[in-house]
Amino acid sequence: MSSEDHIKETDTEARFEFKKEQKSAFQTEKGLTEETIRLISEDKDEPEWMLERRLRALEQFKAMPMPTDWPGQPDLSEVDIDEIIPYIRPDIETRGGADNWEDLPEEIQDTFDKLGIPEAEKKALSGVGAQYESEIVYQNMQEQWEEKGVIFCDMDKAVQEHEEIVKEHFMTKCVPPSDNKFAALHGAIWSGGSFVYVPEDVTVNMPVQAYFRMNSEGMGQFEHTLIIAEEGSEMHYIEGCSAPKYSAFNLHSGGVEVFVGEDAHVQYSTVQNWSKNTYNLNTKRAIVEENGRMEWISGSMGSKATMLYPSTILKGRGASDNHITIAMAGEGQDIDTGAKVYHNAPETKSTIESKSIAKDGGRTNYRGLVHIADGAEDSSTAVECDALMFDNESTSDTMPYMEINESKVDVAHEATVGKIGDEDIFYLQSRGLDDDDAKQMIVSGFIEPITEELPIEYAVELNRLVELEMEGSLG
Repeated sequence: MSSEDHIKETDTEARFEFKKEQKSAFQTEKGLTEETIRLISEDKDEPEWMLERRLRALEQFKAMPMPTDWPGQPDLSEVDIDEIIPYIRPDIETRGGADNWEDLPEEIQDTFDKLGIPEAEKKALSGVGAQYESEIVYQNMQEQWEEKGVIFCDMDKAVQEHEEIVKEHFMTKCVPPSDNKFAALHGAIWSGGSFVYVPEDVTVNMPVQAYFRMNSEGMGQFEHTLIIAEEGSEMHYIEGCSAPKYSAFNLHSGGVEVFVGEDAHVQYSTVQNWSKNTYNLNTKRAIVEENGRMEWISGSMGSKATMLYPSTILKGRGASDNHITIAMAGEGQDIDTGAKVYHNAPETKSTIESKSIAKDGGRTNYRGLVHIADGAEDSSTAVECDALMFDNESTSDTMPYMEINESKVDVAHEATVGKIGDEDIFYLQSRGLDDDDAKQMIVSGFIEPITEELPIEYAVELNRLVELEMEGSLG
């Protein structure tokens, strides 16, 4: 077995913590100014309307205060935008991504080889995009889906080649820059990300995947994902993220907008393993039309602080939404996750299932909102929050908030918090498992509702990451 194969198959930590010497073709200075925005837009050769949107978002960002008054929120005092490099274009010949892995520079090939991206593409995916620093470096879609009119390309290319549809949907209806300070930041300096368009009545029965890698110290990554699923279509999008650990903090502030047409179905899965110096502050939202269905499946771990609350607007009668989330926090980590659902039409349905694990003094929190509008009769929602703690130093909180403005609805909420029980450990030890393996089995069973919804390759990866996070806290 080669050393590379050994890393891929046996050493999950090595796969994510390795670092490469930075090589860039162009990068901005630290901080956020109008000049920086103009340099980014000029380097991308963007149309004037996109530059104008960036500059408006910059003004909104400057006008908004940092979110500091949320009860129990993670500490964001270290987040200093003036210390972040907002844009690094990697040194590759092909703007918009190469068609073949072999065309990428050796250091970038090596990075994604270790992460297993080429193997996943061959085994289980209909399309793959890979982002390194601020831009997509590889993009590919199987020909059978292109022939059906499916579009899967990087966002920078979409701005150029699918301008009208991007102009209509990009941060206009779903996630406007005015939504929050980090949405405004994203709108000003976004770069890279994925554009997915699925035509009417087309089912893409193999997932498409994008992988985002931050390799440089002190940078910010701000990719934008725009998914449009037309009436009667169906697709599954998978997102993976990682970064090595450095002494300086990194910032990830991506944006996701999903438009689910009438009778369409979109599943959005993400497995995020940021380093413990990364602040993960994303804005993700879907708008779902009549009888459409949206599913969010999220695994979040590794970062110093995460504030992530995917939200869905159920706009049409009979629309539905399902959130499944797992969060894991260790020493020095504050993982604040949850979901928001807005029932704006009759007969809409939502379910939220949150699983969290805290160890070594880490903190997890479920922060959620369910809003049922006046007139959304016969709607239903069910929220379930389960927390597992390893020790007395760790904490787990639940902060559900429900706004119910319609009487003819069905609403349920359940929350449980507990530690791994000695009797459970003893039972498994009596069946031949040692203490560490017994705890691993309990945690694997606890997160099974998440892993069973993922393709097998990603379920295995998520379990490996959880095992890695648990090392040192067992026994």
